[in-house]
Amino acid sequence: MVAIVGPVHRGIPRHNVRNPLSLGFQEFSVLPGVQALIFDVFGTLVDWRRSIARQAQAALEPLGVQTDWLAFADAWRGEYQGAMEAVRSGRLPFCRLDELHRRNLDLVLERMGGPASQAPEALRQSLNLAWHRLDAWPDVGAALAQWRSRFVLAPCSNGNISLMVDLARHNGWHWDAILGAEVAGDYKPKPVVYERACASLGLAPSAVMMVAAHSDDLAAAARCGLRTGFVARVQEYGGLRVEAQPSVPVDFVFVNGRLQA
Repeated sequence: MVAIVGPVHRGIPRHNVRNPLSLGFQEFSVLPGVQALIFDVFGTLVDWRRSIARQAQAALEPLGVQTDWLAFADAWRGEYQGAMEAVRSGRLPFCRLDELHRRNLDLVLERMGGPASQAPEALRQSLNLAWHRLDAWPDVGAALAQWRSRFVLAPCSNGNISLMVDLARHNGWHWDAILGAEVAGDYKPKPVVYERACASLGLAPSAVMMVAAHSDDLAAAARCGLRTGFVARVQEYGGLRVEAQPSVPVDFVFVNGRLQA
């Protein structure tokens, strides 16, 4: 178990969780040919749900907004795939995730009505940047630091580059590159995102492993020839939607601190 250090915000404590990303150097031998690890970020590396709930409560409660803050986070995140699908399908030109998050925030606030719908522009701008301040799951920092001596490390996220930079600085991560949607000009799980990531690193897909907590992400990466590693984040949705095991074939599974082929 990991001791969580830092403030606990009102009513929304951080989790103590097992460490599925912990990987000892003696286990690197099970990754033959892999030179780079690229990571999904939202849900895999960061606890977006509780982070958004805490920040939304701090921003909106002083306006008199009373709600279930975890449900607020779910509602905001719930607009995520639909907004990206409009880009993936060509109905909207590519735009950065910050812009989609802001459109989605406005939708959620208007839907809530009352004081939420009257939130001023400056507050909306600041709250939209909550996605730049998400807290990592407690095992992530140590795992990335350990892997960095062996592998090229990079996020492959739908988040834009400035969002990834801010998350890295917020959590003390060190990346070798920042890859993903903004580099590719499209959103996962479109093949171009994974293909552009490998090309940007100058590596064959078989030399790159995509690490994610979501089977659809891993399935898309595998179709592009990448190796895949699944990490269970059973508390991503507070235990309400649990993906404890991958629903698609993967190369490796991170379980209870061990990498298993």
